[in-house]
Amino acid sequence: MSSSSASLADYRIVLTAPGAPGPVLTSAIGRLPIAMFGLATLLYVQRASGSFAAAGLVSAGILAGEGIGAVVQGRVMDRRGPTWPLLLVAVLFGVAGAALVTAVETGQPLPVLVALALVAGLVQPALPGASRALWSDLVPPGRLRDTAYGYEAISLEVFFILGPAIAAFLVAAPWPGTGVVVAVALMAVGSVGFALTPAVRARSAAMAARGDQPASSVGLFGALARPGMRTVALASLGFGLVVGTVEVGVPAVTAAAGSAATGGLLLSAWSVASVVAGVIYGMRPWPRPLHLRMPVLLGVFAVFVAMMALTGPLESLPVLVVTMLLAGAVITPQVTAHSMAVEIATPAGTASEAFGWVITAATLGLAAGQSFAGFVVEAAGPPAAFLAGGASGAVLAVVLWLRRATLAPSAEPASVPA
Repeated sequence: MSSSSASLADYRIVLTAPGAPGPVLTSAIGRLPIAMFGLATLLYVQRASGSFAAAGLVSAGILAGEGIGAVVQGRVMDRRGPTWPLLLVAVLFGVAGAALVTAVETGQPLPVLVALALVAGLVQPALPGASRALWSDLVPPGRLRDTAYGYEAISLEVFFILGPAIAAFLVAAPWPGTGVVVAVALMAVGSVGFALTPAVRARSAAMAARGDQPASSVGLFGALARPGMRTVALASLGFGLVVGTVEVGVPAVTAAAGSAATGGLLLSAWSVASVVAGVIYGMRPWPRPLHLRMPVLLGVFAVFVAMMALTGPLESLPVLVVTMLLAGAVITPQVTAHSMAVEIATPAGTASEAFGWVITAATLGLAAGQSFAGFVVEAAGPPAAFLAGGASGAVLAVVLWLRRATLAPSAEPASVPA
């Protein structure tokens, strides 16, 4: 399968397509805190308890719940449409967020905080999957739909830049829980607004009228039962794994060089490079066949991250900046490719659940990469974390290359490797 290149005019056409402006605006409000909620909670708990270890466990609870909830909610939305599921979880998320804040304020023990964080993650509205799936109703297949998926990837990257910055700013407010409340409110309001837009309500009504019973309703793994979808999940896992090592390795390098704050600035610049490169790459994607693009992009990403190990003392930080920007340029193209691959890897009517698996795989990879990199930094120093991340990404890129037939245009489900 090849994909058409996108122009800037295509983004305008997509975002102003009939029925699109309302969902675009409300989903932006609801997705803005996607990287804000966990960090705001971590900083809040750390301020309240004085322990980064406790705060990290609470944040991990949110991530674990989010990974499970994204798949479960996606499966329900594929059966019932997004309106009522999103309205329900938006209310539950508000309640769970309030319960978590109350528990922190009243000094509840750590197991209670972790349990409430897990529940909050479970009911965190799976808006990214619902937003992505809606484009199949708003724009035709081909260049415009690929552009829509590109917008989803680019906007998420922007939110991953803005969200943590807003969380860090709000934790300095007179009450450190302000960031948590703002994140919960934005996500709940955005989800409700999205669910009630005419396009989303029409999608839900149409699914209810025809009594959708997607293939994902059978079996524990649902959409992941397809070989192609497992390939996409592996690609997302590898992506998260490499990113996780960088997010630990960069602050470790700059802290060792005597400038801890520089690490945050570099990671922000990394994300900015990703957004800019994502727009440019969308105009001339390479390789054009999608089944070749994912292993190649992950392999290139792994090489650039491994090159970051050339960094040493403070005077070599320019090397880190250059190699980081090169690696960052491959981030959004990968996320876009994952989103596009879902279109061909899953049965009709399972897009929300399938995208939930992509998010879950990336979350697991991110957590594993961060944990692994922390151990490597302690044992062998920060540059070794980049080598480890690059090696892990390279191995998974080879696996993706061996599985490329599962996403090839002519691939038949019965004839591709499992």
